[in-house]
Parts: sequence; structure tokens; C-alpha cells
Amino acid sequence: MAKFEELKDKTLTDVRVNSAEDEIEFETSDGVVYRMYHSQDCCESVAIEDVVGDWSDLFGSPILLAEESSNSDNPKVYGEEGGYQYSDESHTWTFYKLATVKGYVDIRWYGSSNGYYSESVNFRNMSDENDYGYGW
Repeated sequence: MAKFEELKDKTLTDVRVNSAEDEIEFETSDGVVYRMYHSQDCCESVAIEDVVGDWSDLFGSPILLAEESSNSDNPKVYGEEGGYQYSDESHTWTFYKLATVKGYVDIRWYGSSNGYYSESVNFRNMSDENDYGYGW
């Protein structure tokens, strides 16, 4: 498994988000493709919640910042019975920040489950593994 920080100093030529918005592929100028995804199981959900920034700001210039952070703050939602309540038994927010001299993109993933499953996001260098085509 690759580390997201491996994108630092690489130059992106393309970014592809699948139609379900639960996978992203990053293609670099040296021909390497990285895939960000989560292998879903029965009692969990992990997907891209939001993307802030313009993907095109990441193309053609070296990545200066490639950073991952996460937290488990439980979002509160307004319940049908009135008042705010917690929405999931277990949850993880994972943030990925990418920046070049032209701009930045922040990717926010949200994972929730019954507490017995992983809510993490996987990041793989596809040239190191025989795992092409998953979910596309």
C-alpha cells in the first residue's frame, strides 16, 4: 500500500473520479497511476463527501503539498423527534490536501459503519500491484 505523501514532487497529468464518487485515480507524468478507494463491506459506507478547488490547478506543476489527516468527530443531524442527535455509530472524516504553485484541492471523504468495519481510504500505486480496473 502506497502512502498519499508519495504524490509530493510528482507532476499530475490527469485525475479521474468514478461515477459512484468512491474512487479517484491520479496519473503522473512518469506514467504511474495511483488509486484512492475503499473496498466496501456490508455495514459501512465510505465515499467522497466534497472536493474543494479546481483539479486543473494540479496539472503540469510539481505537487508541493500532499497531506492526509483524519478525525472521528461525529456529525450531528436534526432528528425527526426534534433536537440534534448523532447520525452514525462509528464515523471517520479523512481529508487529503494537494497543492501546486497554481492552486490547491482538498478532498474530504466520509466513512460510517456500525463500528465493526474499517472506514479508512486506501491509496495504491497501481504499477506495484495487479489490481487494475476495480470499480470502473
